[in-house]
Amino acid sequence: MVEDELQQGREAYRRRAWTEAHAILSRVDQECRLGAEDLQRLAMAAYLTNRNDDCLAALERCYHAHRQRGEHAGAVRAAFWLGFRLASNGEMGPANGWFARCARLLEGAEDCVECGYVLLPKVEQQLARGDWEDACETAKAAASIGAQFEDADLVTCALHLQGRALIRKGEVEAGLTLLDEAMVAVVADELSPLMTGLIYCSVIVACREIFALDRARQWTSALARWCDAQPQIVAFTGSCLVHRAEIMQLEGAWPDAIAEAGRACERFRQGIDPQPPAAAFYQRAEMHRLRGLFAAAEADYRRASGFGCEPQPGFALLRLAQGAAAAADAAIGRALGATADPLCRARLLPAQIEIALAAGDIVGAARACSEFEQVATTMGRGVPEAIAAQVRGAVLLAQGKAAGALPALRRSLEVWQVVGAPYEIARVRSLIGRACQALADDDGAELEFAAARLVFADLGATPDLARLDALAATRGRAGLHGLTRRELQVLRLVSAGSSNAAIAAELSLSQRTVERHLSNIFTKLDLSSRTAAAAWIYRHGLVER
Repeated sequence: MVEDELQQGREAYRRRAWTEAHAILSRVDQECRLGAEDLQRLAMAAYLTNRNDDCLAALERCYHAHRQRGEHAGAVRAAFWLGFRLASNGEMGPANGWFARCARLLEGAEDCVECGYVLLPKVEQQLARGDWEDACETAKAAASIGAQFEDADLVTCALHLQGRALIRKGEVEAGLTLLDEAMVAVVADELSPLMTGLIYCSVIVACREIFALDRARQWTSALARWCDAQPQIVAFTGSCLVHRAEIMQLEGAWPDAIAEAGRACERFRQGIDPQPPAAAFYQRAEMHRLRGLFAAAEADYRRASGFGCEPQPGFALLRLAQGAAAAADAAIGRALGATADPLCRARLLPAQIEIALAAGDIVGAARACSEFEQVATTMGRGVPEAIAAQVRGAVLLAQGKAAGALPALRRSLEVWQVVGAPYEIARVRSLIGRACQALADDDGAELEFAAARLVFADLGATPDLARLDALAATRGRAGLHGLTRRELQVLRLVSAGSSNAAIAAELSLSQRTVERHLSNIFTKLDLSSRTAAAAWIYRHGLVER
């Protein structure tokens, strides 16, 4: 009877019915202690269903079972996964202790595949310290051992770690090539389930860090299919939901993005996923902020922070949207001051530029823009180039260099259109509209503003709509240097040489009204004569077309 149930547990494990496998193997273990191999299965089923204590307990028993049988290789594997799980929980002291046990067990041993596995935590430590070159070499050595023993898990994990190290070194194309190579094995389902999920998530995060959104989108879709094929998996589903929400936001499916992030939050509330979904709360906060739901956004930013997620740059941009520019500047400045890592700073710098420009700090915005451009050159073409061109265009526009801003903004628009990011497209078109307006191209400005408005309205981006409507209400006078439309008409006729009587007849006004308009014009523009008025209108490009 017990043997039949054990076979059922093994079969559930093979079918990747993780909850079922865990339940059956746990029940069998209570009746007769499981052997090392089945304890390994129990531990992995517990890992994939996020039963942390069960996983650690089963791995420790698995380790001792292998030791009692003199099976050093099996003991090293169990100790490796114990250390890995503890490190994932942030328990670095116990984790390092188990990794040290791995190394001690391998002292004096002949070459074996486990020698490659014990190099993996060393790579992670080197990456954490910023030792990119050493991390590269250690990962390369681990991959070589994996290839020697034809261990797909080890080879693929080591390749992806080497790719991450190369990206950090600034060799982005070479790093992405290795990530792509690793993902061939992942997508083909050539790896163990646990390694598959780990590498999916790690590669997606690496792609997001360098704004390789096309790859992040592809791998997120693949991860979603993998998770959907295993309804009982818990371990990577929350991360998958967050990654999907980010892609949905990029593609303009905002209600779906909010729903996906909300599903991750709800899984935690219901106890389905015991891992606090800090990233899910942050992502949902971002969507609330963009839609103008500021109270809900602040609540979710605070939840994300409470679970250990840095709530910047979103929280600072929320304060800016609420009109608290000083608080926004202090928040983004604090976050930037806490990191020297270029990729981490690149995530914050666009927000700093936006906040600085809103506060009128054009010098600070230009300085942050230059820093972002420098980092973007190490990330390759595509989205980094689009963001760099967008922020450069915004800074040039603030500096009064509308003609210089337009080429950068047009380039940014081209890239965002290829990516398929409607919100970013609308933001850039708003800037292009402002540049056209500054160059007295009223028709061009109206076309850009109208296109942006349609997208903002469709997305429900109410703060952006409000800013666009405010600009529409003031841009007539702002674009005409304080003149009314009627005053501009009068000024144009003066520049053409028309007399007051001719102007009055042309505009169906009394001569006295024309004289009053001229008096207002001369006062507003500090002009002393009709000749000076004509020169002024030519100088500012406001001649009737």
